[in-house]
This record gives sequence, C-alpha cells and structure tokens, in this order.
Amino acid sequence: MIAHVMNRALEADVGEVVVATDSAEIATAIDDYGGTAVMTRGDHASGSDRICEALDAVDPEGVIETIVNVQGDLPTIDPAVIRASLTPLKNPEVRLATLATVIKEDSERDNPNVVKLVGTSAGPNVLRALYFTRATAPWGEGPLYHHIGLYAWRRSALKRFVSLPPSPLEQREKLEQLRALEDRMRIDAAIVETVPLGVDTSDDLDRARRILFQQSSQ
Repeated sequence: MIAHVMNRALEADVGEVVVATDSAEIATAIDDYGGTAVMTRGDHASGSDRICEALDAVDPEGVIETIVNVQGDLPTIDPAVIRASLTPLKNPEVRLATLATVIKEDSERDNPNVVKLVGTSAGPNVLRALYFTRATAPWGEGPLYHHIGLYAWRRSALKRFVSLPPSPLEQREKLEQLRALEDRMRIDAAIVETVPLGVDTSDDLDRARRILFQQSSQ
C-alpha cells in the first residue's frame, strides 16, 4: 500500500520522494521496491513531527524549503491532488497549505469523523482556513467543506509547529492543525473534486484493491 502511495507521489513530480517510517519492515520493503526510506523515532506524537525529523536527516543543510506530507494510507490518491496542495503557497503569506472538497453526502454533514474546514474565499478554488471542526459548521445555507489531511509546509512553519506544545483547541477537537491556527499561522486550502480513499479497515483495503485493479486494467 505504501509503495502505491510512493508511486503516486512520484507521478505528481513535485520533488524528491522519501518514505518516513519507524518500521524496519516498511523501510526494507521500500528499499526492495527501489524507493528511499528514512527511519525515524517511534515516539512521535504526529506525522508532522515525523516528517520534520526525516527532513533534517535527508537535508541537514536546510536547502529544501517546501515539504508535502502525504499519508501512507492513501493508495488511490490522484497525483494531481498532491500537486494542487502546493497552489496556496504561491501566496507568500500562507505558512502551510492543505486541501478541501465540498461535502456532497448528507450523511457526512453531521459525521464527527468527517472534519470540516470553515473558511473564506482567498481566490479561485482556494479557501483561507478560519477553523477546523468535527461539528457541522458553518450554520445556515451554503456548502460545507470536508478537510483532507494532506499538508504542504514551508520549512520554517513546520519547524515552528513542532516546537509548540499541543494547543487547547487541538486537544479539544483532536485536530493538530488547530495548533497552527492558534499560533496565528495562515492556512489556505485548495478546493479539489474528490476525497482520496483512506485505508483504515479491512473493508477499506478491499475497496482500494478493487480501485487499483480497475485502474491497472484500463
């Protein structure tokens, strides 16, 4: 599954692709597959902490300025979606960028597992994030946006983020991106058409296999 994610990241063609992991089994599999894996500590509280450690290992001189964090459980992610995450960083005021899509299923509007992005327009197909929540928000008529947890960081913002303690709203909502907002970092989100399939259960894995099989047969 992680090899599929790695391939999608390579197809996005936005820079060097490195798999950060604390699993020797995963690192060996990626090496055997011809990829690059970096071992990290096993006690990181978040993926952001892990990629920060991996970044320092890969680029100790600090040449790399932008990092895209693609989670390893998104084997069907569209490379174009990865590229889209970089769009908001064209604005120098944006410290980190992410993705969102319009919620189309009524069942997702009130589902706390579907994180909502509350934002205001910052240009064509870009929202400036004002808040992230598991609640149904904002109230009233209009679209709701499903936040997709893929992040494109400026290196300085990532370094700042991992130096901060968990924030009150982050701990309350269980959403680490709120730590950045509470620190007054600007987060913008590119609006995309679809949500990548995250593999959290065996049923998700079966669905991902069917999708990948269909794609390989086309």
